[in-house]
Amino acid sequence: MWVFILGDLIIFAAYFVIYLIYRSRQPGLFLESQQHLSINFGVVNTLALLASSWFVARSVIMARTGDPARAMRLTVYGGMCGVVFMAIKAVEWSAKIGQGLTFPSNDFFMFYYLLTGVHLFHVALGLIFLEVNYFELRNPRLRRMSMVETGAMYWHLVDLLWIVIFTLVYVMR
Repeated sequence: MWVFILGDLIIFAAYFVIYLIYRSRQPGLFLESQQHLSINFGVVNTLALLASSWFVARSVIMARTGDPARAMRLTVYGGMCGVVFMAIKAVEWSAKIGQGLTFPSNDFFMFYYLLTGVHLFHVALGLIFLEVNYFELRNPRLRRMSMVETGAMYWHLVDLLWIVIFTLVYVMR
């Protein structure tokens, strides 16, 4: 998992560097295009993912202390926050597409959809990992802490990536 996480970090770091290069070449376009995004959507999504990380971290602690029922419940809460993130992103994308702001609109929206879309894929994959964690915790014969911790590590990567995306795309002016 560490190799996968490091690989993902390298790929996203490349995306971020390329985004910043394009942004430096077209600051007016990026600033004007950013004005079409809702900071509120970004903030709520950030809070949803931060809450999900907290639930998943608490789940690992509960699993380590021998409380699998509570760990399962916290894993579900973490996953629900991930689903909320995806629903908010779907609403946000629908609004942008309805306004005619699509992938080919300009370089900013190309990066917006690329970064948030690839991240959305990672959230979906993370939800699968959380589901695996849930079933690991549910079955005493399968309860392997290494699996629970691995799924949690990936989920925290997803949250870390979102914080950088949120900062670059929504906040940085």
